[in-house]
Amino acid sequence: MTVENTRNTGTTLHDVIGTSLKQLAAEKKNRKKWLLIQPKSSTSMMVDSGSVSMPLNLIMVATLAAELFDVTLIDERTGDPVPEDFSPYDVVAVTVRTLNASRAYIIGDRALAQKKIVVLGGVHPTMMREEAAGHCTSVVYGEVESVWGELARDILQETMKPLYQAHELKPMTIMRGPDFSYALNSEHAYKYSSRIPVLATKGCPVGCNFCTTPTIYGKSYRYREIDLVLEEMQYHQERLGKKRATFSFMDDNISFRPQYFTELLEGMSGIGVRWNANISMNFLHKPEVAEIAGRSGCDLMSIGFESLNPDILKSMNKGANRLQNYSTVVDNLHRNGIAIHGYFMFGFDDDSEKSFEATYDFIMQNRIEFPVFSLVTPFPGTPYYEEMKPRIRHFDWDKYDTYHFMFEPRKMQGEKLLENFVKLQKEVYKGRAIMKRMQGKPLNWVWLANLKMHAFTRKLNPGMYL
Repeated sequence: MTVENTRNTGTTLHDVIGTSLKQLAAEKKNRKKWLLIQPKSSTSMMVDSGSVSMPLNLIMVATLAAELFDVTLIDERTGDPVPEDFSPYDVVAVTVRTLNASRAYIIGDRALAQKKIVVLGGVHPTMMREEAAGHCTSVVYGEVESVWGELARDILQETMKPLYQAHELKPMTIMRGPDFSYALNSEHAYKYSSRIPVLATKGCPVGCNFCTTPTIYGKSYRYREIDLVLEEMQYHQERLGKKRATFSFMDDNISFRPQYFTELLEGMSGIGVRWNANISMNFLHKPEVAEIAGRSGCDLMSIGFESLNPDILKSMNKGANRLQNYSTVVDNLHRNGIAIHGYFMFGFDDDSEKSFEATYDFIMQNRIEFPVFSLVTPFPGTPYYEEMKPRIRHFDWDKYDTYHFMFEPRKMQGEKLLENFVKLQKEVYKGRAIMKRMQGKPLNWVWLANLKMHAFTRKLNPGMYL
C-alpha cells in the first residue's frame, strides 16, 4: 500500500525532478537493484529483542527508490539473513545508528569488497561521517528525502560523491506516504510490533545538548497535511479491522505546534484510533491538551522526565521540564485514562544516592505505569559528547545502548552509581510495587510490559552495565 497525496496541487519542482529521473532510469538497459538493510545490534539489554517496530525510515527510502529501482528490504532484527554474496544487487544501502554501527560497517566493508555501491545513512553516519566514510561509497548526511534527486541521479549515472548533504530540508508536504508492503510482505513480519509507526512532523527547535534530532532533521519544525496522516491511519484500519489498528507516532516532538497538534487530534477523534507518542511536557500541564489526547484515543504517552534534580535539567538545556509541573502533567494524563511511559536518566555529575530515592518516591506516589531507566550516554556528534569526550571510558559502539556505564559522575563513584541503578529497577518492578502502581488500571499490554520487566530486573547485576 502506498498512501499518496492525490490532490491536484499543480506541477512542482519535485514533480519536474521526479519526471527527469524516471526518464533517465528508462534510458538504462537494465533496472538497477537495491538492497536495503536494517542491521541488528548485539546488546543484551532488550533493545532489539522480542517484537520490534517496523523500520519506518527505511520503508520510506524503499518507497522513494522503488520509483526508479528494483528494491529488496531486509530486517536483520526479525531474522532476515544478510547475504554473503551481494552479486544480485547494484546498491547496498544500510541505515545505521550508533548501537549497530559495528555491524553496519562489517556489511559495508563486505559489499565494498564485492565492488558494490555502498550507501550508509542514519544517525551515526551523520554524526560521524568521516568514520563512516571508511566503510562505504557514500554517506547520506541527515534525511535522505532532501538529497534524493542528486543521489538517485548519481546512482543512475554511476558518478557517486562521497557525501550527500542537503543545503536545505524539503517540506513534508511533498513527502510520499510509505509503502508498508516492504515490511508486511516479509516472512518474518509477525515479529513486528502490532503498533503501526506513523510520522506527522519532523525537527525540534529545542536543542537539548544530548540530542541528535536537530542535526538529523533540523531545528525548523515541519509537518505533513493532517488529512494525509488520517488517510494513512484509515488504510491500516481497513487492513486490520478498525478496533485492531493501533499507532505509534515516531515524531520527536509532536506537540511543539499546539494548533497543529490539537487539529490533528480532533481529526483522529473522528476516526476512532488508538495511539501513543513521545511528547514534550511543554503543554501537558494544560488540562485541555490531555483531555483532547484522551478523547482522540491516546492510551500512552512517552515522557522524558529525565531527572528530579533541577540543576541536572538546567545543565541538559531541557527547559520544557519544570519540576513544579511534573505532578500536574501526571494528574492531567491519568484523569483522561492515559498511561505514562516515563524515562529517567542517571549518571549526571550532580547525581547522588538521593537522586534515586527521589525518583523512586515520584514514581510510586504518582503511579507511573511504565518507568524506564537509562544511564547517561553522550552520543557522538552531540554537544554533550564533545564536552564529555575526555572522560568517556570507551568508544565501543556496541555498548552505546543507554544501558552501559560511560563515565564516572563527579559526585558519585561508578560502583555506587550502578548499585543504586540496579536497586531502583528491582524495587520499582517488585510484585507489590507493580500492584501499587497498576491497581485499578485497565488489564492491557502495559500490565504485560510490567510482568516482563519484573522477570528481567530480577536478573540484573551491576556487572552487566560495564
